Amino acid sequence: MRLAVIGVNHKTAPVALRERLSFGSDMPQAITQLSSQVAGCAIVSTCNRSELYVGITDDSAADEMMADDDVVQTMPANLHAVAQWLAQFKGVAFDEIAPYLYTYQDSRALNHWLRVAAGLDSMILGEPQILGQIRQAVAISREHGGVDREFGWLTQQVFAAARTVRRDTKLGEQAVTLGFATAKLATQIFDNPSELSFLLVAAGEMNRLVAHNVAALGVKKIIIANRSPARAEALADELQAMATAAGRQLQLQLATLEQLPEILPQADIVSSCSGSMQTLIDVAMVKQALKIRRHQPMLLVDLAVPRDIESAVGELDDVYLYSVDDLQHVIAGNMAERQQAAVEAELLVGQLVAEIEAQMQVQLARSHIHNYRQMAQDYTDSLLSEAMAQLEQGQDAKAVLEQFAHRVSRTLMHSPSRLIRRSAQYGDNKVLEMVSHELLHSHRQSKSSQ
Repeated sequence: MRLAVIGVNHKTAPVALRERLSFGSDMPQAITQLSSQVAGCAIVSTCNRSELYVGITDDSAADEMMADDDVVQTMPANLHAVAQWLAQFKGVAFDEIAPYLYTYQDSRALNHWLRVAAGLDSMILGEPQILGQIRQAVAISREHGGVDREFGWLTQQVFAAARTVRRDTKLGEQAVTLGFATAKLATQIFDNPSELSFLLVAAGEMNRLVAHNVAALGVKKIIIANRSPARAEALADELQAMATAAGRQLQLQLATLEQLPEILPQADIVSSCSGSMQTLIDVAMVKQALKIRRHQPMLLVDLAVPRDIESAVGELDDVYLYSVDDLQHVIAGNMAERQQAAVEAELLVGQLVAEIEAQMQVQLARSHIHNYRQMAQDYTDSLLSEAMAQLEQGQDAKAVLEQFAHRVSRTLMHSPSRLIRRSAQYGDNKVLEMVSHELLHSHRQSKSSQ
């Protein structure tokens, strides 16, 4: 089996096309169809990419030309068939998607998959969510018959290698989004996230992303204060579904903006991004909250412009106040560190790809050895059945056994002899010497053990 990938991502295709090629509830049906054409498959579909990772066995090539990193290349016939299937399954004309597709095979495919899994190919460099999304894609494919033993083994190597990249480099250590930066600050200020309460002031898109990152820490309670109850309820349902999927308990409370003075004392972490022209949280309100909290520390993040939280709040003891500018400065510095870490990660990916390919060769050799041994055993059993039949018919035992031994040895010697001749023919002296030595050595060993 050879690995190949075909797909589109945020660098090669506009969002309108990525939407048309995305997979959702149709994933099981897609896997069932695709797996009948390839030797294992996984479909990775996120907001930034739709990629088909497939095992292929046919080396033939077609004349169709495809673009790959602005270089026109011939697409192998097996991948052309996969691309045609993708267009047909999604109801999109092949000529419409062809200019946006990229294809990789063998080392390049493995390198690409590992880069994607490690977050090196993400819109946000080093983001950690993609590895979980790939795991989920493989799990769905396995559930619907798209992952056999060989392809499954390869996916496990990719997962292990991606973990090595993230463990051995600083690729994912520094926060480079506002949501991730907020969650990172929380872990630096508080020891036990599972005991924390998080107050979300406004349920817009920016705070929604912050809520996802903070909720992922496993906080105990989330309070959503919003003008529109419907939007607050929708976000609450979303966060509850996340907690349930992760096997965590989560308390949720909805409130109005007018209730902020009452609910603020409950909050260890506050993220505010309302778009209001008025200050929502002032010094007096925070002082009162601190008094009720007996001056337990509070992290307040103000992502709004104009600001929701009075700037003087940052001067209070036991309060950590960060504005959107503060976080942007942190993110800018962290991005530079991530880019440096990415250089190290790319080098490590190259090493890991070489190691996985070496292991794949060992796996392939084992498969060949198994097949050869099975063939030899089947042939020997067949000859033995013939010999037994001859003996039952009363034929001379010595003649039958001599014929049996001759036919077995002649057949089993044929392939090694041909290998020696070919090694000599192509001038591969090292292989010739190694094969000859191993065959003679194994013969001497078997004689000495008798």
